[in-house]
Amino acid sequence: MSITIRPARPTDASAIFAMIYELAVYEKAPEEVITTADEIRETLFGPESKTEALICEIEGKAVGYAVFFTSYSTWLGRNGIYMEDLYVSPDFRGNGAGKAMLQKIAQYAVERRCGRLEWSVLDWNQPAIDFYQSIGARAQSEWVRYRLDGDALLKFAESPGA
Repeated sequence: MSITIRPARPTDASAIFAMIYELAVYEKAPEEVITTADEIRETLFGPESKTEALICEIEGKAVGYAVFFTSYSTWLGRNGIYMEDLYVSPDFRGNGAGKAMLQKIAQYAVERRCGRLEWSVLDWNQPAIDFYQSIGARAQSEWVRYRLDGDALLKFAESPGA
Protein backbone atom coordinates (compact mmCIF):
# COMPACT_ATOMS: atom_id res chain seq x y z
CA MET A 1 0.00 0.00 0.00
CA SER A 2 1.56 3.25 -1.16
CA ILE A 3 0.81 6.41 0.89
CA THR A 4 1.44 9.77 -0.76
CA ILE A 5 1.19 13.09 1.10
CA ARG A 6 1.02 16.16 -1.11
CA PRO A 7 -0.12 19.77 -0.96
CA ALA A 8 -3.81 20.08 -1.77
CA ARG A 9 -4.83 21.78 -5.01
CA PRO A 10 -8.03 23.62 -6.02
CA THR A 11 -9.12 20.50 -7.92
CA ASP A 12 -9.19 18.69 -4.53
CA ALA A 13 -11.97 20.93 -3.18
CA SER A 14 -14.77 18.42 -3.83
CA ALA A 15 -12.84 15.58 -2.19
CA ILE A 16 -11.97 17.78 0.78
CA PHE A 17 -15.60 18.84 1.14
CA ALA A 18 -16.76 15.20 1.06
CA MET A 19 -14.27 14.33 3.81
CA ILE A 20 -15.26 17.40 5.85
CA TYR A 21 -18.79 16.05 5.81
CA GLU A 22 -17.56 12.55 6.77
CA LEU A 23 -15.66 14.13 9.67
CA ALA A 24 -18.76 16.03 10.79
CA VAL A 25 -20.77 12.79 10.78
CA TYR A 26 -18.04 11.10 12.85
CA GLU A 27 -18.09 14.04 15.28
CA LYS A 28 -21.90 13.80 15.48
CA ALA A 29 -22.51 17.25 13.97
CA PRO A 30 -23.27 16.95 10.23
CA GLU A 31 -25.91 19.68 10.47
CA GLU A 32 -23.14 22.17 11.33
CA VAL A 33 -21.50 21.87 7.90
CA ILE A 34 -22.80 24.90 6.03
CA THR A 35 -20.03 25.30 3.48
CA THR A 36 -19.89 23.89 -0.06
CA ALA A 37 -17.17 22.47 -2.30
CA ASP A 38 -17.19 25.73 -4.26
CA GLU A 39 -16.72 27.77 -1.09
CA ILE A 40 -13.87 25.47 0.01
CA ARG A 41 -12.22 26.02 -3.39
CA GLU A 42 -12.65 29.80 -3.08
CA THR A 43 -11.60 30.25 0.54
CA LEU A 44 -8.94 27.57 0.96
CA PHE A 45 -7.21 28.16 -2.36
CA GLY A 46 -8.07 31.79 -3.10
CA PRO A 47 -5.41 34.49 -3.37
CA GLU A 48 -6.18 35.84 0.12
CA SER A 49 -6.00 32.45 1.85
CA LYS A 50 -3.59 32.09 4.76
CA THR A 51 -4.47 28.42 5.14
CA GLU A 52 -2.73 25.34 3.79
CA ALA A 53 -3.96 21.82 3.20
CA LEU A 54 -2.52 18.40 2.55
CA ILE A 55 -4.06 15.46 0.75
CA CYS A 56 -3.27 11.87 1.63
CA GLU A 57 -3.59 9.45 -1.26
CA ILE A 58 -3.45 5.69 -1.14
CA GLU A 59 -3.03 4.03 -4.51
CA GLY A 60 -3.95 7.37 -6.14
CA LYS A 61 -7.23 7.84 -4.22
CA ALA A 62 -7.70 10.81 -1.84
CA VAL A 63 -8.40 9.20 1.53
CA GLY A 64 -7.48 11.95 3.97
CA TYR A 65 -6.79 15.63 4.39
CA ALA A 66 -5.28 18.06 6.85
CA VAL A 67 -5.89 21.81 7.09
CA PHE A 68 -3.54 24.09 9.01
CA PHE A 69 -2.43 27.69 9.32
CA THR A 70 0.20 29.85 10.95
CA SER A 71 -0.40 31.02 14.50
CA TYR A 72 1.79 33.14 16.76
CA SER A 73 2.93 32.78 20.36
CA THR A 74 3.73 36.04 22.11
CA TRP A 75 5.43 34.12 24.94
CA LEU A 76 7.72 32.26 22.55
CA GLY A 77 8.11 35.19 20.17
CA ARG A 78 7.68 32.73 17.31
CA ASN A 79 5.15 31.48 14.84
CA GLY A 80 3.44 28.19 15.36
CA ILE A 81 1.15 26.00 13.33
CA TYR A 82 -2.45 25.32 14.30
CA MET A 83 -3.94 22.22 12.70
CA GLU A 84 -7.66 22.70 12.17
CA ASP A 85 -8.43 19.23 10.79
CA LEU A 86 -6.68 15.90 10.41
CA TYR A 87 -8.95 13.29 8.86
CA VAL A 88 -8.63 9.86 7.27
CA SER A 89 -11.66 8.03 5.85
CA PRO A 90 -12.65 5.08 8.08
CA ASP A 91 -11.73 2.35 5.56
CA PHE A 92 -8.14 3.64 5.44
CA ARG A 93 -7.43 4.18 9.13
CA GLY A 94 -4.79 2.23 10.98
CA ASN A 95 -2.21 2.12 8.20
CA GLY A 96 -0.19 5.24 9.04
CA ALA A 97 -1.98 7.77 6.84
CA GLY A 98 -2.90 10.14 9.69
CA LYS A 99 0.55 9.84 11.23
CA ALA A 100 2.16 10.61 7.86
CA MET A 101 0.11 13.81 7.45
CA LEU A 102 0.78 14.95 11.01
CA GLN A 103 4.47 14.21 10.61
CA LYS A 104 4.56 16.29 7.39
CA ILE A 105 3.02 19.24 9.24
CA ALA A 106 5.55 18.75 12.07
CA GLN A 107 8.32 18.85 9.47
CA TYR A 108 6.92 22.14 8.13
CA ALA A 109 6.89 23.49 11.71
CA VAL A 110 10.56 22.57 12.19
CA GLU A 111 11.60 23.92 8.76
CA ARG A 112 9.77 27.20 9.46
CA ARG A 113 11.32 27.48 12.95
CA CYS A 114 7.91 27.36 14.63
CA GLY A 115 7.77 27.07 18.38
CA ARG A 116 4.82 24.69 18.47
CA LEU A 117 2.23 22.64 16.63
CA GLU A 118 -1.22 22.67 18.20
CA TRP A 119 -4.68 21.26 17.56
CA SER A 120 -7.90 20.39 19.37
CA VAL A 121 -9.55 17.02 19.83
CA LEU A 122 -12.98 16.14 21.15
CA ASP A 123 -12.77 14.79 24.68
CA TRP A 124 -14.62 11.59 23.71
CA ASN A 125 -12.37 10.73 20.75
CA GLN A 126 -10.22 8.25 22.66
CA PRO A 127 -8.56 6.65 19.59
CA ALA A 128 -7.25 10.08 18.53
CA ILE A 129 -6.23 10.99 22.09
CA ASP A 130 -4.34 7.71 22.45
CA PHE A 131 -2.54 8.30 19.15
CA TYR A 132 -1.60 11.88 20.02
CA GLN A 133 -0.26 10.82 23.41
CA SER A 134 1.75 8.01 21.76
CA ILE A 135 3.72 10.56 19.72
CA GLY A 136 4.44 12.76 22.74
CA ALA A 137 1.64 15.35 22.47
CA ARG A 138 0.23 16.67 25.75
CA ALA A 139 -3.27 17.91 26.52
CA GLN A 140 -3.41 21.55 27.58
CA SER A 141 -6.04 21.14 30.27
CA GLU A 142 -5.39 24.51 31.90
CA TRP A 143 -6.63 26.35 28.79
CA VAL A 144 -10.32 26.56 27.90
CA ARG A 145 -11.18 27.22 24.29
CA TYR A 146 -13.85 29.88 23.61
CA ARG A 147 -15.76 30.62 20.44
CA LEU A 148 -17.76 33.65 19.31
CA ASP A 149 -19.75 32.92 16.16
CA GLY A 150 -23.09 33.36 14.41
CA ASP A 151 -25.50 35.89 15.85
CA ALA A 152 -23.39 36.44 18.97
CA LEU A 153 -20.42 37.43 16.80
CA LEU A 154 -22.52 39.84 14.75
CA LYS A 155 -24.17 41.34 17.83
CA PHE A 156 -20.86 41.89 19.59
CA ALA A 157 -19.14 43.31 16.49
CA GLU A 158 -21.95 45.79 15.95
CA SER A 159 -22.45 46.80 19.57
CA PRO A 160 -21.64 50.37 20.63
CA GLY A 161 -18.06 50.75 21.79
CA ALA A 162 -16.85 47.75 19.79
